[in-house]
Amino acid sequence: MTQQIIRVGHSPDSDDAFMFYALAKGKLDTGNYQFVHELVDIETLNRRAFHGELELTAVSVHAYAYLNDVYALCNCGASMGDKYGPILVETCKASPPPADRKPKIAIPGELTTAFLALKLYLAHEKRTDVDFVKVPFDRILESVKAGQYDAGLIIHEGQLTFEREGLRSIVDLGLWWMEKTGLPLPLGANAIRRDLPEQTITDVVRLLHGSIKYALEHREEALDYALGFGRGLQRSDADKFVGMYVNDWTLDFGDTGRKAVRELLQQGYVHGIIPKRVVPEFV
Repeated sequence: MTQQIIRVGHSPDSDDAFMFYALAKGKLDTGNYQFVHELVDIETLNRRAFHGELELTAVSVHAYAYLNDVYALCNCGASMGDKYGPILVETCKASPPPADRKPKIAIPGELTTAFLALKLYLAHEKRTDVDFVKVPFDRILESVKAGQYDAGLIIHEGQLTFEREGLRSIVDLGLWWMEKTGLPLPLGANAIRRDLPEQTITDVVRLLHGSIKYALEHREEALDYALGFGRGLQRSDADKFVGMYVNDWTLDFGDTGRKAVRELLQQGYVHGIIPKRVVPEFV
């Protein structure tokens, strides 16, 4: 029997690798489906999703606001920041830029949820006099450290390592969001293409859930695999990072998680960052 190809895109980092371990290494019976993994940065995945290239893909919740006619959100596969999240950092010796120059902030992409959260934070602080510069996420720390930018918005493992690089936090956007709304910050999700047959959607989401569950139940072997994607993280740091973003929220958004997605998208619309009101659909 010819297997149906399911192309799945996710970031080449330790938490996504942990989540997809069982599917990537044949730990699950996938039946009539063959999963082909494509590992690229989240901003690239966001951009590719506009063309519906992949059947199953990681997306930023921010990007989903522009993709909800092509993709639906899976109930599983979320990355939630529960009182933590992307961090805006600067050097420990940073001083305000000259009055005749706007601060320059390095960001990992315009469609990342980190950028949406940052813009909401700046709107709350009534700071609009900022220039944003897109920088590959894995070069932001070094760029800020080198003085190329006044601040940088860091995601992924940099959230654990920035202090070792001589940088300090201006604001943890996940903590700020929790203090503002009482909700976790929904950063990333897995989305499945709407035009797939209903049975395929059901099967693929079930297998994704199974992969996450397998990793959580076989943590040490899944972590061994994830370490290969940790960009030099020590095992203890990788374990901590995976625990931050692959947990019960990942198995199921739950009522609170789904409420958090709705609230984030609503706030983005209210503040004119997202151009249309979006009601997320979960499958």
